[in-house]
Amino acid sequence: MKTLASYSQGHWVPASGKTATLHHAVTGEPIATASSEGLDFKAMLEYGRRVGGPALRKMTFHERARMLKAMAQWLMERKEGFYALSAATGATRSDSWVDIEGGFGTFFVYSSKGRRELPDETFYIDGDMEVLSKGGTFVGRHIAVPLEGVAVHINAFNFPCWGMLEKLAPTFLAGMPAIVKPATATSFLTEAIVRSMIEAKILPEGALQLIVGGVGDLFDHLTCQDVVTFTGSASTGRRLKAHPKIIEESIRFNMEADSLNFCMLGPDAEPGTEEFDLFVKEVSREMTLKAGQRCTAIRRAIVPAGLADAVVKALGKRLAGATLGDPAVEGVRMGPLATKGQVEEVRKSVEALKAGASVVHGDPENFAVTGADRAKGAFFPAMLLHCADPFDAPAVHDVEAFGPVSTVMGYRTVADACELAKRGKGSLCGSLFTGDDAVAREVVLGTAAFHGRLMLINRHSAKESTGHGSPMPHLVHGGPGRAGGGEEMGGMRSVMHYLQRTAIQGHPQTLTAVTNLWMKGANTPEDVAHPFSKHFDEIQVGDTMFTHRRTVTEADVVNFACLSGDHFYAHMDDIAAKESLFGKRVAHGYFVLSAAAGLFVWPKKGPVLANYGLERLRFTKPVYPGDTIQVRFTCKQKTAKDTPPDGVPQGVVEWDVEVTNQAAEICAVYSILTLVARRPG
Repeated sequence: MKTLASYSQGHWVPASGKTATLHHAVTGEPIATASSEGLDFKAMLEYGRRVGGPALRKMTFHERARMLKAMAQWLMERKEGFYALSAATGATRSDSWVDIEGGFGTFFVYSSKGRRELPDETFYIDGDMEVLSKGGTFVGRHIAVPLEGVAVHINAFNFPCWGMLEKLAPTFLAGMPAIVKPATATSFLTEAIVRSMIEAKILPEGALQLIVGGVGDLFDHLTCQDVVTFTGSASTGRRLKAHPKIIEESIRFNMEADSLNFCMLGPDAEPGTEEFDLFVKEVSREMTLKAGQRCTAIRRAIVPAGLADAVVKALGKRLAGATLGDPAVEGVRMGPLATKGQVEEVRKSVEALKAGASVVHGDPENFAVTGADRAKGAFFPAMLLHCADPFDAPAVHDVEAFGPVSTVMGYRTVADACELAKRGKGSLCGSLFTGDDAVAREVVLGTAAFHGRLMLINRHSAKESTGHGSPMPHLVHGGPGRAGGGEEMGGMRSVMHYLQRTAIQGHPQTLTAVTNLWMKGANTPEDVAHPFSKHFDEIQVGDTMFTHRRTVTEADVVNFACLSGDHFYAHMDDIAAKESLFGKRVAHGYFVLSAAAGLFVWPKKGPVLANYGLERLRFTKPVYPGDTIQVRFTCKQKTAKDTPPDGVPQGVVEWDVEVTNQAAEICAVYSILTLVARRPG
């Protein structure tokens, strides 16, 4: 039997003192012991703040993003060892895939988004510049910097890999160290993954620590710079959230709790329709995947009252084919619960549900198990209940059986269905199967305030759908009320949980110097050399070129119309143009852009490799034939890029472009992105 260890202050500390015994979910055999006795929790926090934090904060977002990718690749190469361990949690291969490769995939996603959406800086600039004075000499902006504490992640037993990695990805990308505390029952898998991560030597020392066992007095030593995230039962989450230190220090606490998620069948989705079949398949899959031990699993199936019998019959038939047993045996589709303790919890919850619903499929006292001893393993059968009067049965909206259990309930109108969905008092997710887009709109607007995510499925989207219970790194995972009131993932939203948003005020030049981002009103030094003749390394933020001028003629407008095929009346029809908001014929906006490019582009071959894009374009004043335009072309920001396969070192330069007329009125503003070569070496 293995003795698990915690990873504290750069060392592995084996369990000692009073230990908990962990059991194999299939065989019931003891497989490991765990304990956090002897750990100095205060010292762990201080080590993270003193060693891990400074090392991560020295790195830019892009460097941290590349670190995530390297770690994901390292773990993927070793995934089979983790699959073997995951079997002891009762997971089938497909269950483990969601947990293991889903977790690694989260690192890949945040690596990609970090390099695309965040700057190659140690801080993030949030939003546009705010002008705070009439003359523009006093302005404001928001920056976001990493908190200087430690993120404490407390995870549930059902996802020992994904639950940890989906929190670590935004934490590390933001630049904060973390202490991970997995649920003890399945911590043997978490420990193995952390061991591999430490072995990789990809993370800076102090970036990651692990507690296997209880948290002791850890909370007593938290500060306002720390963050706590929790996934698990609502009751435990509320207790932790109410800790005096959390309240006293106003510590950020993100909670994601189990909830009574719904899956709704639209009134149009009758038996025989694709949507009906898809609904039945999804509900049965969510009941049996991970044996229903998912915070996002479907607990309430809300269907048209007249279709309840058909739904019960179809679900019962499908569930009967979900063979329960040892996941190692061929043909087994559902494994056991994680622990025998969970079996008793689910059994009690089913009894509570029976106060307002009747069992229509499954019997916890009489069920078959394939390839294992039912008495030794943590087995529980798939159970389906039917609630005939859901508006008068509070238990089906209050009690969650955290296992392969769901309740079918009927509705008469879509408005009634929405009300039933909201009776869960706040859920992580809901789903709707309908071919009627009007029903989809009514359900979304009628239930969104009570849910963190809504999935709308019809025959057109089903094939590529990721499923009701699968949170995606790009989108928010969390929900209001009972679901905890927090948000995990959601792309860059979750990164902001670990950053402090601070307003800075001052002269545009001062703020430009602080942020390395040119702001209007800051210095615009000109150089004899054309900006496009400079390598990436030679260009400085603020470098500016004021171009020569060009007078727009009627011939320009006519020629551009012929070349582009754009014969819009405001450009070509004198009479119609007089009646338009312009009052007379106006030059094409895209001609103005083209003419501006002709003013600032350097025609010779040089370091500029390509036009990388154009952003934030606004036409602020029309340009008429006879007007004379000029361009201010300023380096706004620089971002170095990884050297591509062709071996040319390069970076992206963002240029702030402003087109003005003869009266110095601004006609167009936008950003041009150019791909610029760096000097060799």
